[in-house]
Amino acid sequence: MSHQMPPLPWLRAFEASARHLSFTNAAAELNLTQAAISKQVKLLEHYLREPLFERLPRSLTLTKAGAAYLPKVNDAFERLSAGTVEVFGANRSGILSVRVMIGFATTWLARRLPRFIAAHPKTQVRIVSSIWAEEYDAETFDLDIRYGFGTWPGFRADRLNREHLIPLCLPEIAARLHSPADLAKERLLHVLGYQDGWDSWLTAAGAGRVDASRVDASRGLWFDTTLMAMAVAAEGGGIALGRTSLIETELASGRLVKPFALELPIEEGFFLVAPEKGARHKDAGVFREWLLAEAAT
Repeated sequence: MSHQMPPLPWLRAFEASARHLSFTNAAAELNLTQAAISKQVKLLEHYLREPLFERLPRSLTLTKAGAAYLPKVNDAFERLSAGTVEVFGANRSGILSVRVMIGFATTWLARRLPRFIAAHPKTQVRIVSSIWAEEYDAETFDLDIRYGFGTWPGFRADRLNREHLIPLCLPEIAARLHSPADLAKERLLHVLGYQDGWDSWLTAAGAGRVDASRVDASRGLWFDTTLMAMAVAAEGGGIALGRTSLIETELASGRLVKPFALELPIEEGFFLVAPEKGARHKDAGVFREWLLAEAAT
């Protein structure tokens, strides 16, 4: 849809001039010259094909068209301002912005975050989820929770957990699995982006002949999030390989079960990451201490 709207700087110049009834005062407010404001208003009038001001020797007055147009412009600015606050917050610097990988955010952090809110009711937190650990943007985020080995040059990383690889499936599927070798007959559900996967677990289980190595890595289904793999496993679509921190809810509900006892420890894990240099948000320390205490329990 094409929006029939004049350029925003022209509208801003008109609104400020109409409010002050002075190009000079509008220029001071907008940090522009009086000539620039006057030119932008003239361009707007030319665009609308209608004069908006009567230019008197020492003052301005609105024409009938200008007086009718001003409330519309004010309403548009107010809506834009309200929408900006709704989406991004009234004061970016006052809100602690934390980026979190979506699996950890929904399965681990979401269940614990109400405790932080109860303990720190005046602290405003904005949680932004992500799938992949993209480049850190210090202008947008104050803290980052990402998955890896904890080695990101220029960043401080606090380990939040120790991960184990654990196969999960429906109880009826688990009932027909008597040894890891039986996985040769099953569909394996893989998650992209991790260093350790089915190959690591099957090797540790002594089932190398059915491992998901380069030879038969195409066997099964691949997903970009653990959430999707677990959802498919819960529908009987195969056997997912979960990580300790991401499967608490599934195991507690009994919807998915562990067909084997082996829980393979791995070095990868979730870390709270923050730049070593630069200004810190005033609430970053409080959130870090709370998060590490939660992780320790």
